[in-house]
Amino acid sequence: MPSLFTRLLAAMSPSFDGGRRRGIGCHPRIILAVLIMGGTLAYHYLGTTEYENEFTGRTQRLAFATAEEEIALGLQSAPMMIRQMGGQSRDGKAQALVDRVGTKLVQSSLARQTPYRFDFHLLGDRQTVNAFALPGGQIFITEALFRLFKNEDQLAGVLGHEIGHVVGRHSNEQMATSKLWQGLAQGAGVLLSDGQSSAGHQIAGMVANMRVMKYGRDDELESDALGVRFLIDAGYNPEAMVGVMEILASASKGSSQPEFMSTHPAPENRVERIRAEIAKYRLKN
Repeated sequence: MPSLFTRLLAAMSPSFDGGRRRGIGCHPRIILAVLIMGGTLAYHYLGTTEYENEFTGRTQRLAFATAEEEIALGLQSAPMMIRQMGGQSRDGKAQALVDRVGTKLVQSSLARQTPYRFDFHLLGDRQTVNAFALPGGQIFITEALFRLFKNEDQLAGVLGHEIGHVVGRHSNEQMATSKLWQGLAQGAGVLLSDGQSSAGHQIAGMVANMRVMKYGRDDELESDALGVRFLIDAGYNPEAMVGVMEILASASKGSSQPEFMSTHPAPENRVERIRAEIAKYRLKN
């Protein structure tokens, strides 16, 4: 009578028969890995929405199908972000300037034709040099960054860049992309695992994370290009974005890390691309 071990092995691997091989079988770990990765790919292509972006010309896969869903997510998340970043600025004059410049950028570009609800928030945080956008049009800039600007054009450069993230639907796309790579990493981790060490999972997770960060850097460059377009359309000097990169480079000294380990390209590496976009856009017009 076959041993318990033999019966279990035969159940898991149809190719095993009492020590004799009836053909080439698959290890259960391989089957599980294939199922995980196959299910991830199926969900990515069947559970997300394909979208042709009029601003970028790219075809994207999105986690949320409609702009209304993005708007709802942004509005839901905005209060928490405001609390975490020092609350709304008490400088009413500065907030009014941010509102005016942001509104001018939207109204002077195709962004005005989108359903997004653009709101521009000046945050009271005077320590963190940052600006960011939530899906649907909620845009934030900290006082720490605002105080470093030398002119209105530089403020417009940052806000134009963030508007680019919104109309580029970058957060929406990144949600879908992150789920894809997390699932593939889980499957690859199972495939690489030897059952005794977590090294396979760690390696797969690291590779997936680096891939997602690469998409993030691409989004930043795409938003730079859109920002250039919005600045020119609104009558601002797009060269101000070069000045913004110099501000960011100066603010990040001492805390920099290799670009491939960051979600943002190094500011100094963005300057050449920005200048190329300025020349290209002006040539078209």
